[in-house]
Amino acid sequence: MQFGVFTVGDVTQDPTTGRVPTDAERVKAMVTIALKAEEVGLDVFALGEHHNPPFVPSSPTTMLGWIAAKTSRLQLSTATTLITTNDPVKIAEDYAMLQHLADGRVDLMMGRGNTGPVYPWFGQDIRNGIALAVENYALLRRLWREDVVDWEGKFRTPLQGFTATPRPLDGVPPFVWHGSIRSPEIAEQAAYYGDGFFANHIFWPKEHTQRMIGLYRQRFEHYGHGGADQAIVGLGGQVFMRKNSQDAKREFRPYFDNAPVYGHGPSMEDFTAQTPLTVGSPQEVIDRTLSFREYVGDYQRQLFLLDHAGLPLKTVLEQLDILGEEVVPVLRKEFAVGRPAHVPDAPTHASLKAAQTEKVDA
Repeated sequence: MQFGVFTVGDVTQDPTTGRVPTDAERVKAMVTIALKAEEVGLDVFALGEHHNPPFVPSSPTTMLGWIAAKTSRLQLSTATTLITTNDPVKIAEDYAMLQHLADGRVDLMMGRGNTGPVYPWFGQDIRNGIALAVENYALLRRLWREDVVDWEGKFRTPLQGFTATPRPLDGVPPFVWHGSIRSPEIAEQAAYYGDGFFANHIFWPKEHTQRMIGLYRQRFEHYGHGGADQAIVGLGGQVFMRKNSQDAKREFRPYFDNAPVYGHGPSMEDFTAQTPLTVGSPQEVIDRTLSFREYVGDYQRQLFLLDHAGLPLKTVLEQLDILGEEVVPVLRKEFAVGRPAHVPDAPTHASLKAAQTEKVDA
């Protein structure tokens, strides 16, 4: 099972000091977080894609390419690649290039995004969101798997005899997760192709996540990719930790209360009771995270959101130390207990390459 962190790259005022980081500071902070993630033994760093304030990661491949040059083991991913407003030709070429630079340590998460104005900025209509996701991804798959593509669709100009360059590393396209908070159509799409499904698992109660992943697993089996328990599932999560629960709650409360996403709404206590947000001791985070398996089954990837709501970089790095030293080692051990042998690990370039070779040999 893979453990890691994801960032949405928000530039948010620290409510305890009133300070807002510059864009440059925030960009450099995300790089520092990625390097720290590898240092403390995490497996994955995932970066969001946004094109509107207060977010800065508008070019994930630029940042991930930089991080690839400074790391040796970390799996690099996206916490959303906008399949709706990006040209699939550009996605195909950008992420194949990143594959080569990172020696295959690349996968990506397709998503529609949750900011309506982004669509017209890139010449699209939000009312076509699902249709764009379906058509663009179908084209992207062909661009990675066929050397010469002839194609015609509804949302972009036709392609005639087109070859995306560079070709995927070793002829193996990056593994794709389809990320969604609320759209069953995206769970269906992931299942149809036998791709991974990533449930954000941050803002909704566990029953919602359970239904979405249950649908994906059922349809994954329906399409003949394996048993429902062999589907490739990832979960998000939010945590804030200190040695004891009281200190964690006291320190995080002003950040929660003023966060752009959920501040000025439910109390922190209500929100943690109704969603997977966990604010407390390392043991509380361990217990809460292990409980996810009770309603989603054995899964392959767990990513935590740590750097949001204006938390200073120093605090985020302290959270990473706790995660890497006290939490993840226990989670690795406990999640392995009782895990059936036929449940696969998260796909990597090496495992996909080996599977492709076996298929050719057969």
